Amino acid sequence: MNSSISVLLFGITRDLTGQSAVSVPLTEGASVGDLLTQIHQEYPALAGIRSLLIAVNGEYAEADQLLTRHDEVALIPPVSGG
Repeated sequence: MNSSISVLLFGITRDLTGQSAVSVPLTEGASVGDLLTQIHQEYPALAGIRSLLIAVNGEYAEADQLLTRHDEVALIPPVSGG
């Protein structure tokens, strides 16, 4: 079954896409890594961001974590310090 998942964007990820959230197609059994691949295909500018973190339901997620369409996903760009 195919559905989509909403991904919240912050900082530079929001600037690059011009949106605060994007909807990404999600296949059954997709992982965080699969989602990131989809996002990079749809928004190539985001592929240039190093050390982009992904949070699922408020917790940092590893690439092999599986997703469901009910998860809340956020892309967290690196924070530049001064």
